Amino acid sequence: MLPTRPLGTTGPAVSALGLGCMGMSALYGEADRAESLATLHAALEAGVTLLDTGDFYGMGHNELLIGEALRTAPAALRERALTSVKFGALRTVEGGFTGYDGRPAAVKNFAAYSLQRLGTDHIDVYRIARVDPDVPIEETVGAIAELVEAGHVRHIGLSEVGADTLRRAAAVAPIADLQIEYSLVSRGIEEKILPVARELGIGVTAYGVLSRGLISGHFTRDRALAPGDFRGMSPRFQGENLHRNLDLVDRLRAVAETKGVSVAQTAIAWVLAQGDDIVPLVGARTRTRLTEALGALDVPLDAADLAAIEEAVPAGAAAGERYPAAQMAHLDSEH
Repeated sequence: MLPTRPLGTTGPAVSALGLGCMGMSALYGEADRAESLATLHAALEAGVTLLDTGDFYGMGHNELLIGEALRTAPAALRERALTSVKFGALRTVEGGFTGYDGRPAAVKNFAAYSLQRLGTDHIDVYRIARVDPDVPIEETVGAIAELVEAGHVRHIGLSEVGADTLRRAAAVAPIADLQIEYSLVSRGIEEKILPVARELGIGVTAYGVLSRGLISGHFTRDRALAPGDFRGMSPRFQGENLHRNLDLVDRLRAVAETKGVSVAQTAIAWVLAQGDDIVPLVGARTRTRLTEALGALDVPLDAADLAAIEEAVPAGAAAGERYPAAQMAHLDSEH
């Protein structure tokens, strides 16, 4: 069993690292289905209990994949697994994104489809992926609260919301956790959002802890991205930005080498060290990457280590925004 951490004061205890499953279905180019299933099973066997997905990852593909993995896992592992599901993104046949729908009727419709694809009778944590600007967050959260009352959802989560929205949502119903990007190169939550989450007893599930592989230690300056890999449009992976960001990785590698661990393990361990109320989500698509990520749980960082990491990658040092401008506009957390 892995160590556990609570999702806030009202949520469940989950493994100290969760598995972000998006890359097994979408946005990073083709994925190996057999390896994806093997990685999901390996995660469950290692003690990972939190599986994070979105109903729009591969337009349902990711939920079907997780459903198959759970169905074919030993009963004891299946019963320990907790599903965290994002909803609300509107897609086109061609794969584009056209906005978000947080209307109460839509919330319940999305949930019905997710339950069917996952093959479960409840979703453990349910959250809208981005705030619908046309629907008050109180209405969206209220609809999820009704799903909780009906037994279809266990806990309410949020995603990429700012401090004010966090307060408004928490006034409606208990919020287990806020899912938001947090890493050495994405530290925007530290000033306002994280303090409010802690004041309200809301946990954080941190995605992008390796900044989509940018600070994993495996991304090279001459790497050619596969067709369909959205990093080809990500500002941090473009031109001079990429070179400046990989310079930061080289500095982080020097710190990692003094401890005899990998760059990825150092970056994940840093997020783990920011508080027991933070659960990093690792987007491992293979068993090799999963094993490396889990090794971060065995990397203690003392005050001197944290200072060395801070010196190597200071807050605000990353070049480029974390999303293209059109996607940044959807982030309530950035407003």
